[in-house]
Amino acid sequence: MEGKMKALVKHRRGIGAEIQYVGIPKFNDEEVLIKVKASSICGTDVHIYTWDEWSKRRVNPPYVFGHEFSGEVVEVGSKVKSVNPGDYVSAETHIACGRCPQCLSGKYHICKYTKIIGVDTQGCFAEYVVLPEGNVWKNSKEMPYDVASLQEPMGNAVHTVLAGDVAGRKVAVIGCGPIGIMAVCVARAAGASEVYAFDLNDYRLALAKQMGAAIVVNSAKQDPVKAVHQLTEGNGVDVVCEMSGNPIAINQGFKMVTNGGRVSILSLPSKPVEINITEDIVFKGITAQGITGREMFKTWQQVSGLLSSGQVDLTPIISHHFPLDEYEKGFDLMIKGECGKVILYP
Repeated sequence: MEGKMKALVKHRRGIGAEIQYVGIPKFNDEEVLIKVKASSICGTDVHIYTWDEWSKRRVNPPYVFGHEFSGEVVEVGSKVKSVNPGDYVSAETHIACGRCPQCLSGKYHICKYTKIIGVDTQGCFAEYVVLPEGNVWKNSKEMPYDVASLQEPMGNAVHTVLAGDVAGRKVAVIGCGPIGIMAVCVARAAGASEVYAFDLNDYRLALAKQMGAAIVVNSAKQDPVKAVHQLTEGNGVDVVCEMSGNPIAINQGFKMVTNGGRVSILSLPSKPVEINITEDIVFKGITAQGITGREMFKTWQQVSGLLSSGQVDLTPIISHHFPLDEYEKGFDLMIKGECGKVILYP
């Protein structure tokens, strides 16, 4: 397909982005061209937009960013076998090399040479995007485009929560951004006995409550560790899902988990975090896990199952819809924390 398309471009090294008309991307024999129907703003996109320390090290403007989306396949390469024009799709956004020791042992989600769509490659804040066939996930045509665009971040929540047993256990979710809120409802769907949610933002705590948190705690107003000990008769929670990236909150997570419990960390602190390994990990005998991406494609199957069964409903998390031209409104809401998920339509 020839011609130009509208796209949101990270146009320079600095704060912001701008709408430009760029060439519709070319695709090779093993790739597919997708017409983007809906894309959602991720915390990673906010890092890039605000040009924080991480983005300064990682991304190289100018390029189209964005990675969470749903769309319809319009053309496929000559060697593509499993995807056809007309398919409704989303994307596994981590492009694995397929040859490193991790990939060869089936652990594609921790590929040593992973490239991320919209970070290391051209992204989806545009009318069209190109993907390798192996990164395409087919959607039911009954699934709304906005919900379908949230499967990738929901996969982060599912991977974090289900990295160990949660059935009948008390779970703490620290950090109630959209993925943290998704973790709340995933934990409930997986049979957690109680879910406690912690944040500094009352708007997002209210969303967490709506999505199934038994107790929400504003950590600026109440000591979260004391709150957990009061709620658990001093035992602590069985599972901590760390989504905040805040060094103080991370330490609180290790202190609120029970002996022999699990702390699964999805968050990305911008600086090194000091942890009392002796007291909070070794003597407590806990499991500390780093969580990256989604297990390919086990997590996607879990996401699809939770959504299709109705056990998880993401629509309350979607707070705003904007045309791509109004991207500044969406990013402003994300930066202020006055939203759930923001959907952009190209």
